[in-house]
Amino acid sequence: MARHRSFSRAARELLITQPALSRTVAQLEATLGVRLLDRTSRRVEPTDVGKDFLQQAERVLASFDHALTTARRRAVLRLGFSWLLPAPWAQRTIKDFEQTTGASVTLSRTDDPLEALQRRTVDIAVVRGDAVDPELLHSVWLYDEARFAVCARESPLAGRGHLDWGEVRQWRLIVNVVSGTTGPWSWPEESRPTDIVETSNYDEWVETVAANRGIGIVPETARHRSPHPSLRFVALTNAPPVPVRLVYLPDGPRILIRRFVDASLAAVGS
Repeated sequence: MARHRSFSRAARELLITQPALSRTVAQLEATLGVRLLDRTSRRVEPTDVGKDFLQQAERVLASFDHALTTARRRAVLRLGFSWLLPAPWAQRTIKDFEQTTGASVTLSRTDDPLEALQRRTVDIAVVRGDAVDPELLHSVWLYDEARFAVCARESPLAGRGHLDWGEVRQWRLIVNVVSGTTGPWSWPEESRPTDIVETSNYDEWVETVAANRGIGIVPETARHRSPHPSLRFVALTNAPPVPVRLVYLPDGPRILIRRFVDASLAAVGS
């Protein structure tokens, strides 16, 4: 206001009403016991005391802003994931979050991101599938991924152009029971595959499929980024998509989580 020489212009900049600003200044002057502003019908001028007070206040605010910036640069958000962060979503989200907040993101690969959240070794996690307890965790849906069948290059399935979702039960199904997105639970009980081989992590799952012990079902991200030379990917028709979500505890670092969620949703739309 001392810079604007006007209560109305200062109030507009501060996004408050002019009467509210006038009351605040009057209360400050009453508390200090000095007059900070000379008011006339045409303009507002700082008194000598007001000029000195403004200079000191601006120094304090600058120091406070510097302290906030320094603290934010030391803030860390721990992002958990089980396998293959979505690209380029992850890179765009992390870059935008770090640029706008000054905080940093550390990546934590874990077989069970939901367990990592409960143990508080991560603050927020990328989770595929539906295994989220809404009573204990908060989640934000990002988008859906298509499913693909994956098999060994020696498998009869490798030569096919597509596989229908209803045909999967005719094949032995390799399932990652810890972080997998597809298993017998993905079908109605009356049409579930019954020939199942269970694995406990992504690497075991990959090598079991590559050894031609059966077929697997994965989100599309794996098709684009799997380096294994013995795997072949086959399009699935009529398969339900895999939801991709951000999941976090309600009592986590709220401001950082909110900003990360905002950056994530913006990256999905870009």
